[in-house]
Amino acid sequence: MTDYKIISDSTADLPLDLIEELDVHIIPMLFTVDGSDYLDSPYDPQLPTHDFYELLRAGKMSNTTQINIETFKDEFIPFLEKGLDILYICFSSGLSSTYNSALIAATDLKEQFPERKIIVVDSLAASMGEGLLVYHAAMLQKGGSSLEQTAAWVEENRLLLAHWFTVEDLNFLKRGGRVSGAAALVGTVLSIKPVLHVDDEGHLVPVEKLRGRRNSLAALVSHMEKTATDPGEQVVFISHADSLADAEYVEKLVREKFGVETVYINYIGPIIGTHAGPGTIALFFLAKNK
Repeated sequence: MTDYKIISDSTADLPLDLIEELDVHIIPMLFTVDGSDYLDSPYDPQLPTHDFYELLRAGKMSNTTQINIETFKDEFIPFLEKGLDILYICFSSGLSSTYNSALIAATDLKEQFPERKIIVVDSLAASMGEGLLVYHAAMLQKGGSSLEQTAAWVEENRLLLAHWFTVEDLNFLKRGGRVSGAAALVGTVLSIKPVLHVDDEGHLVPVEKLRGRRNSLAALVSHMEKTATDPGEQVVFISHADSLADAEYVEKLVREKFGVETVYINYIGPIIGTHAGPGTIALFFLAKNK
């Protein structure tokens, strides 16, 4: 029933201790800062995440690279050779072409391993939103769910995985084309903090603009209050771009308002952090809609 391996990529932003506890495998992704290449790997980070954000704060430019077909094959084959099937939960196709590469790799490998199953699921999620889907999939696997049952749950619930986040510096969203240069300038001068979410197609969408950091952080919890299903019974994930105190403030609000018992906090890794920038805070939970 459970002879399959759950795999995701480093955009899931899961902490290493939880990766090991869940017994999932994470594929590193490549990023480039100031002309040097690094693998974003939870197992052996080549650039500490705090140092990465310090480079961004110093004005260094970062770029990211999707996982290519051959890398997927190299990562999948050891598990297939052990007789394991694969469930790969992928970074949102609305933000990357990684999903398409994974599908091609899976199709190619089925010729080499015709007796094995490889299911690729587009999470339509990012950062610890993707990670929260991986978490629930792993818990289903531990409970005895089959490969097909677990994949079906992820596909059925990925549009119920809410992402709410706010950024500290609008200029990073400007570089990615999420806001205009004029909006970034005005927002910076007036201390405007946008609140965004990930829509049903897996794209980043601005929802509202607030004055001041604390107001934007409180808004994340307000959206959880409006949309979460049984919030007190959930496992909640919070990710941060080198802004732990703000993440802990959101955690405090979530625990006080909803009585949530289990909250995981971790860094937003360099892949997502390249585009969101230092100071980003994100809140993830199951809801009536994304």
